[in-house]
Amino acid sequence: MIPRRFLPTAIAFALALPAYGYPEFQQFVKKNSGRGTNCAMCHLHPDGPEGLKPGQIGSLSTEEMNQLNQARAAFEPGQNVSNPILNAFGNSIIGKLGKTKFLQIRMHPEELPAALGDMSDLDHDGISDAQEYLAGTHPLDDSSGEPSRLLLINLRRYAFHLIMMVVATGAGLYGLNAILHWFDVLMSAARDKEEGNG
Repeated sequence: MIPRRFLPTAIAFALALPAYGYPEFQQFVKKNSGRGTNCAMCHLHPDGPEGLKPGQIGSLSTEEMNQLNQARAAFEPGQNVSNPILNAFGNSIIGKLGKTKFLQIRMHPEELPAALGDMSDLDHDGISDAQEYLAGTHPLDDSSGEPSRLLLINLRRYAFHLIMMVVATGAGLYGLNAILHWFDVLMSAARDKEEGNG
């Protein structure tokens, strides 16, 4: 017997259309990048949409089930999608392409980067979401990316700060050297004075 407080969720779960993950994208990323990825690239849960864990279908409230069904009806691009089993990257894909185009691309996952374009960078790390998809890195984690590429991006991004730090360090060392030299001159003058008086 299902407890009463879980009845709305159980009914919504029973009425919901089945949610399937799309392993074609995962397989393409692994083949293209050599990196293994899990469902967390697009889904809230790393094991995908099916199950009872947080971020999976079985854990959704009635309101979240309604959001899920609305997101599943977003067939045309440009809609504001808030699918409770998808993360920001997954929702941005459906919002930009629409469900119809997404399902067409499913058979050709190599076309997803071109369809997304290079304008979106959800984690603001300087690498577009489409490029992160191709590289098998996470579009929502600014520390996930090709290390050499992230290094170059950060060197360019923080070049002014690095130059100022070098200048400040040099000026500090010069100033410290000048102070030590001044102190040495004072000490020498004091010794000369003592020797003159002695």
